Amino acid sequence: MRQTLVEKIISNKIGRKVKAGEFGVFPVDMTMASDTTAPHVIRSFHEMGGTKVHDCDGSVLIIDHAAPAPNERIANLHKMMRKFADEQNCILYESGRGICHHVMMEEQHVKPGMFVVGADSHSCTYGAMGAFGTGMGSTDLAAIWLTGKTWLRVPTTIKVILDGELADGVTTKDVTIALVGKLGIAGATYQVIEFDGPFIENLSFSARIPFANMSVEMGAKGGIVVPHGLRNALVKNGYPDYDFDFDYPDDGATYSQTIHFDVSHLGPQLSEPGKPDQVISATSIEGKKIDIAFVGTCTNGSLEDLRTVAHILKGQSLARGVRLMISPASRQVLDHAIEDGTLLTLSRAGATILPSGCGPCVGTHLGVPGDGEVVISAANRNFTGRMGNPKASVYLASPVTVARSAIKGYITGPAEVLNG
Repeated sequence: MRQTLVEKIISNKIGRKVKAGEFGVFPVDMTMASDTTAPHVIRSFHEMGGTKVHDCDGSVLIIDHAAPAPNERIANLHKMMRKFADEQNCILYESGRGICHHVMMEEQHVKPGMFVVGADSHSCTYGAMGAFGTGMGSTDLAAIWLTGKTWLRVPTTIKVILDGELADGVTTKDVTIALVGKLGIAGATYQVIEFDGPFIENLSFSARIPFANMSVEMGAKGGIVVPHGLRNALVKNGYPDYDFDFDYPDDGATYSQTIHFDVSHLGPQLSEPGKPDQVISATSIEGKKIDIAFVGTCTNGSLEDLRTVAHILKGQSLARGVRLMISPASRQVLDHAIEDGTLLTLSRAGATILPSGCGPCVGTHLGVPGDGEVVISAANRNFTGRMGNPKASVYLASPVTVARSAIKGYITGPAEVLNG
């Protein structure tokens, strides 16, 4: 039986071949819960009669969504997490360590071929590592804490074959936004998107993240970047040279659909406020005034992203009336950006450097926009009310487009590239 990558990963967990549509109870390698969901998981675990987590070394708690705590209520939820982690001897990462998904990968809790469940919808980010990562509810995660397993219907797979070369000023975030526009927010519901093709081979690790991360914006159960060139990409990003073979899909595996996408003629893309799949070219609304520019999140908060923005902003200053917020994805990213001068360049241009975390993206604190304000963001989601104010408008874009727009004071795309 010829298998897709997700079929292979699940098969390896149980020692027999599975196919899409098959139901089963499968072992989980790692779990993760953030301060948004961990308190609910802890309560559910106790309500189920749980006294001892099945795999303490495979259970990670991370304080990142409202960190540092903005009020008394959230401070007490953080306190609950610390107490539980101490009692259970689980792994806890404190406020400031970084965004959960980046921390999970940096600390090598996620490795290629793993099956990882997080109580966060963007747990699909682990697909950039060649793993099957997926988000589940708090009750589902509590059950995994009890048993070490979860039930699952093996997902069908959409294959996306990427080819071509990006034009100047265009990034994999633009490609991802274009794919969201093509498939829609429900086009891949309960499926895995398998990103493959010649374009993948030479991508850096950070450049792979938007594909996996935003697969959930297409309704997917997960997204996996086929690990062509991944070993070199990880080593260049500071990861060890893993001493095992990577899984690849079989030729002739069965897919629900196959999409061929040539990136060569793509220009800077935007998601209009309200839905990630309302996609237009950035040049089509060039001149739209902005109030806030934001770079960070689990999608585009890597060191590579920050260096890209710093390169654009070097010797420049923000347009009058524009606030630029920068949130490194992790303390590790922050430290490297301090060491190499990236943060100094950003600060001198007028950017505000925020703690590593999710606050601005989800709207818990640290940069909530005012009524009627326009935000251009390198995040992954822009539903009404995202970033904390339903009366604000949030456009999604690449870090390149965000940085250029921050200098101009309005949405802009590089003139040298073609419209998407």
